[in-house]
Amino acid sequence: MKFGLDNASHEERCSQGHSSSSTIATIEAAVSADRDSDSSAIEIRMLGPVVLLEGYITNVADREKVISLAVMIVGQENIQDRMLSRFPMQ
Repeated sequence: MKFGLDNASHEERCSQGHSSSSTIATIEAAVSADRDSDSSAIEIRMLGPVVLLEGYITNVADREKVISLAVMIVGQENIQDRMLSRFPMQ
């Protein structure tokens, strides 16, 4: 899945007026649309062109899903995973 009409990098799109708020909104929409993952405790922020994924996850699959969705939108080099694991006690 590709977003956008050209092959410009995320940094190039940001410098062309692609705002941080639209990037955050796009990632949040993609993450919340995935009904199989619990993203209720995940916050998405930006620091320059880098997307910060912060908060808590309850399983490894949720982490991988959130990261893969964000990577499809901004690219692997623009993702910083700061999510913490909160696995239920057994």
